[in-house]
Amino acid sequence: MSYPPPRYTGDTGEVTATYRPADHEPELVYANGNSVHYLATGATTLGDFGLYRWVMGPGRSGPDPHFHRSISESFYVLTGTVSIYNGTEWIKATPDDFVHVPPGGIHGFRNESGAPASMLLHFSPGAPREKYFEGLVTAAQLGDEEKLAFYLAHDNIWLD
Repeated sequence: MSYPPPRYTGDTGEVTATYRPADHEPELVYANGNSVHYLATGATTLGDFGLYRWVMGPGRSGPDPHFHRSISESFYVLTGTVSIYNGTEWIKATPDDFVHVPPGGIHGFRNESGAPASMLLHFSPGAPREKYFEGLVTAAQLGDEEKLAFYLAHDNIWLD
């Protein structure tokens, strides 16, 4: 493997770093109290990746097994215990545990510990996952065909 072709060809570099302080409010808070912090979106990374801090309350929450055709997803647990489905079983991931799922890999995650938990979600390349996260608020109210179209538009293929 080698480095990709240069995307910046200048000689002096540019001042382009972004900073997000730890106390920044989340971009999205669900009715159950879970929240999502948009640390780096596909738009802000020019499509390279998306990085989100997912904060879960003590109640059971999270997606059942599914896969993505076009994106990889990685999980890095910050606090608490997060159950992550690795395609064959639910594993209990704790702080500093890391799970990577390539495109097509069956996975899911949930907090079923009874205590708060948080993790980083990393998607590559940087698909517009914000629209998916925001659409989840009303997805349960959609009809079956509309719900299927929503999930397919956001590359979520659910397993029965």
